[in-house]
Amino acid sequence: MADLATEAAEATEASVDPANWTCPAPLRDQPVIVMGHGGGGALSAELIEQVFAPAYGNPTLAALTDSAVLDLGGARLAFSTDSYVVRPLFFPGGSLGDLAVNGTVNDLAMSGARPAYLSTAFVLEEGVELAVVERIARAIGAAARAADVTVATGDTKVVESGHGDGVYVTTAGVGLVPDGVDIRPQRARPGDAVIVSGPIGLHGVAIMSVREGLEFGIEIASDTAPLAGLVAAMLAVTRDIHVLRDPTRGGLGASLNEIARASGTGVRLRERAVPVPDEVANACGFLGLDPLYVANEGRLVAFVPPQEAEAVLAAMRAHPQGGGAALIGECVEDHPGMVVVATALGGTRVVDLPLGEQLPRIC
Repeated sequence: MADLATEAAEATEASVDPANWTCPAPLRDQPVIVMGHGGGGALSAELIEQVFAPAYGNPTLAALTDSAVLDLGGARLAFSTDSYVVRPLFFPGGSLGDLAVNGTVNDLAMSGARPAYLSTAFVLEEGVELAVVERIARAIGAAARAADVTVATGDTKVVESGHGDGVYVTTAGVGLVPDGVDIRPQRARPGDAVIVSGPIGLHGVAIMSVREGLEFGIEIASDTAPLAGLVAAMLAVTRDIHVLRDPTRGGLGASLNEIARASGTGVRLRERAVPVPDEVANACGFLGLDPLYVANEGRLVAFVPPQEAEAVLAAMRAHPQGGGAALIGECVEDHPGMVVVATALGGTRVVDLPLGEQLPRIC
């Protein structure tokens, strides 16, 4: 018995030895790719800044916007590409197919462009059911028609069983940027009103509820939707919109940090003004998540000159995709490059750029 007790004690000591611990958060000096590199946070930014930007090295890429604005034959062309690896493939409110269209359409719209054409590239794992592929393809077609874009070209590759995860889709898109429109994160100015187009956090919580089999007493559906029509309605009020961003990976918190750092200004939010649905707040409280960092797929955040804020807000609320639009804060001279929130209790907290992502494989 004494020998058994000694062995148990030694095993316990080994189990609590800090040298044996592993950190669930990805370490920033990792020599290999970790999940956090795809999360839209600090690790993603470092991967781009330290690997891709030096390798490609050109002024167009240096802007690091969701879509590049190119001068081509006298026209201003927006160009974007994105890959979609969401798990599960189908979820309340949408599917991989919807995301593949809406995500790229929205990236183009965030530069003020009118999206026109898309390409699709499928990577299929050997053994995936043809019915699944057809369902995703039909969802892409329906979403493209709803967004008024044409899927003009594409590609298909197949990998061996066990070397993929069913279906991955990459889309690229092009669109035209109207004259007089200059929307980019560097244009944020102190005094700008910060407006979000509707309730946040729905997409991320919808994915997690299905993935983990969680029940919250009500079905939470993704907000995935095309936003080009909403942006056109905003530009009809004024073409002097400074910044647009769709807060997908990393959520609203990551997007605001990217804008603050790119413009060298501060952002101040009012916690009570940020529209977080009760079901999202309850789910995040249960899961230990911050709604500000939960992904969205049908929302945008806008930085608008203060004199235009009320008119833009009214135009957004009159549009189907902006009915829940809210003024949530302002751009400030204080704390340049930082985002802070005035809490409901009268305090202030910093909203930093997340290291990785609370919910991986979300889009």
